[in-house]
Amino acid sequence: MKADFTLDAFGLLCPMPIVRTAEKIKEMQPGQVLEVISTDEGIKEDMPAWCRATKNEFLGVEEDGEVYKAYVRKK
Repeated sequence: MKADFTLDAFGLLCPMPIVRTAEKIKEMQPGQVLEVISTDEGIKEDMPAWCRATKNEFLGVEEDGEVYKAYVRKK
C-alpha cells in the first residue's frame, strides 16, 4: 500500500505506537495516508479502535513475520 508518510514504531510497546500515530496525524493533511511500522502485535486491535475513536480511516494491517504495518488515512 502506498503511504504519504511512514512512522517507525519498531520496538515500541503499547500505547506508544498509538501515541506516536496521534502526534504524526496532527502534522498531516486530510486524505494523506500514514504507514505505521510496529513490532507490537497489539496494533492489530489498537489501531482500528483508535481510528474509530478519532474518526480517521483504518485501511488495514499487513503482517510480515513479527513486523506489522498499519495504514491510516487522515480524515
